Amino acid sequence: MARAPKITGSPLQLKLPASTLWIVGIFSLAVNMLLLAGPIYMLQVYDRVLGSRSEATLVALTAILVALYGFMASFDYIRGRLLARMSAQMQQKLDPAIFRSDLLDSIGDRTGPKDIEMVQKMLSSPVFVAFFDLPWTPVFLAGIAIFHPALGVLALVGGAIIVALSVLNQASSQSAAMAQMTASSKANMIAMQSIRSSEDIQALGMRGSVAARWTKFREEALAENMKSGDRQGGFLSTTKALRLFLQSAMLGLGAYLVLLGELTPGAMIAGSILLGRALQPVEQIMGQWQNVQQARTAWTNIKSKLSALPVETPKTDISKPTGQLKVASMTIVPPGNVKATLAMIDFEIPAGTALGVIGTSGSGKSTLARAITGVWKPAGGRISMDGWPINHFDGDVLGRHIGYLSQQVVLFDGTIAQNIARMEEDPDPEAVLEAARKAGATDLIQSLPQGFDTPITSTSTALSGGQMQRIALARALYGNPSILVLDEPNSNLDQAGIVALNKAVAETKKAGGSIIIMAHRPSAIEECDLLLVLDKGRKTAFGPRDEVLKSVLKSAPRTQGSA
Repeated sequence: MARAPKITGSPLQLKLPASTLWIVGIFSLAVNMLLLAGPIYMLQVYDRVLGSRSEATLVALTAILVALYGFMASFDYIRGRLLARMSAQMQQKLDPAIFRSDLLDSIGDRTGPKDIEMVQKMLSSPVFVAFFDLPWTPVFLAGIAIFHPALGVLALVGGAIIVALSVLNQASSQSAAMAQMTASSKANMIAMQSIRSSEDIQALGMRGSVAARWTKFREEALAENMKSGDRQGGFLSTTKALRLFLQSAMLGLGAYLVLLGELTPGAMIAGSILLGRALQPVEQIMGQWQNVQQARTAWTNIKSKLSALPVETPKTDISKPTGQLKVASMTIVPPGNVKATLAMIDFEIPAGTALGVIGTSGSGKSTLARAITGVWKPAGGRISMDGWPINHFDGDVLGRHIGYLSQQVVLFDGTIAQNIARMEEDPDPEAVLEAARKAGATDLIQSLPQGFDTPITSTSTALSGGQMQRIALARALYGNPSILVLDEPNSNLDQAGIVALNKAVAETKKAGGSIIIMAHRPSAIEECDLLLVLDKGRKTAFGPRDEVLKSVLKSAPRTQGSA
């Protein structure tokens, strides 16, 4: 089975490799030095070739220029490829960590992969290369002064104005860009929720109201995007016009100095070309400033996710537990909450035992299921299997020892066989068939046109809710786990499904495994030996099933609807 790389050791540091950046900087030095070839060529043509009328000199200068531009193109290509590979390596390094962060963060957003892609595209784009060229802008501007101090003053003043405009552009567009991203994120969230709940929306006549909410946030995002675009477009147009004016002013001032005999025609042309080269990265960065801001926000989001990501330490493999489970003084505070939904829970079940957990809605049954499977960590107390705290197990290893059927069944894109085998790339066919048999799903799968190879997608499936629950039960049973945790396993099952469920529970008990069943319906606890009653996050009863049921029935007005 292919596994994602573990994030072990010290926390991942989100920083670009200095060695690659230094190499890119060296190539940028070469590229920018070679950019001087054009102005120098024009200087020589106007001041030497035209004056001497030497065709040989012109041919020699042109040949040298072609060679230098060839080198420049090669160096520019190499630095671009270096940045592309650096960004790809960064994405390969961060993808597993961001995916794990999204899995662990049950209340956070799911924009991590998009953030990485945004940063990766920015690092390999021409605008990022422009940041390496930007430090040479003052050098080129100052170099113009070599031709004549007046030209240098004009270049430096014009350059300062353009830099000031770029700073104002950044300050003025940042708030609008953030507002646009916030509104767009809300609209995307509504769209995702609508896709997941499309049947409810249509059945309840909510299409108009949901569409209105989605449209509202889309219009807000569009308005903020237009506002940001208008501001940025204004600065960009002003900067472009100013750059063109400066080049013309450079020619005009140069021509005046030529008339005074203080400058040669070649220096006049070379100064104008140098000014265009100097201001090119500034204009390029300003033109892509919105993308730069979005990439910077994505970079901040990634850093925040990585800083909150717990580091996985290598753990020694522990032999497969027998199924003995002990919960001692356990308190659970769900992620993002400050109030405990389970408090000071104690119970113990031996291997080969089935425990039923009953209680009203909101009593903490699903919270207990998430805690036993390791999805939510105890704020106090501990959970152990065969005396080993479950946090001593590697997360994937613990998942193989525990079979889990959640209240909200989710099947993944793939075949039925792959879903039963927990999305293993090369599952054991015998193990898949055995899990389906235990779940009583064999007849169901045989009735499908493609059997185990029937495709399932997240957006559409031919399976009913009860059939999906049977497939998910087979997935929970795959690999003969030591403990089964079933959260409302019969909520969508018909009578035949309930019989198959109870048969699977009895067979698991006989094999020495333990089962914890969170239930509302009495049919789900027929095979249970023990019963735990929860009320508002606290244990109110625990013991043999029949004894606990009698006590519950005696106090029926107080616990009505418990089972």
